[in-house]
Amino acid sequence: MTHLKEGDVAPELHGTDENGNAISLKDFAGKKLILYFYPADNTPTCTVESCNLRDNYSDFKKAGYAILGISPDSAKKHQNFINKHDLPFPLLVDDDKKTIKAYGVWGMKKTFGKEYMGLIRTTFVISENGTIEKVIGKVESKRHAEQILETKV
Repeated sequence: MTHLKEGDVAPELHGTDENGNAISLKDFAGKKLILYFYPADNTPTCTVESCNLRDNYSDFKKAGYAILGISPDSAKKHQNFINKHDLPFPLLVDDDKKTIKAYGVWGMKKTFGKEYMGLIRTTFVISENGTIEKVIGKVESKRHAEQILETKV
């Protein structure tokens, strides 16, 4: 579980999106940001989560939110995922896990009794001034947009 909590300054993030465009937290200064970390493109739960955010994208825009997804997948995988599911927001490539680790979402997971290191699905709602407003550690993929919009401050 992440070490970050509400009120903390969000760690910087640097990387490129699926098209090779540089992205940093500073690009979202003055905007509210939904920063969602997910394990992998085109897996069932990650697809449901991303499509739920896509389906509610207009509500997020009306509420003043930008969305950025992050996983350790490659730019090519991100491009395919975006194209296949018509996602309207960028996906950050974090193959070195630098941002994933800075946000404390890389850790021990357990599936079917087997333990392994992996990305722990987590969403951060970041304010216009760069502080964390909400940490959602128990993401419900089918109703993730509702979880986020319930947290409006």
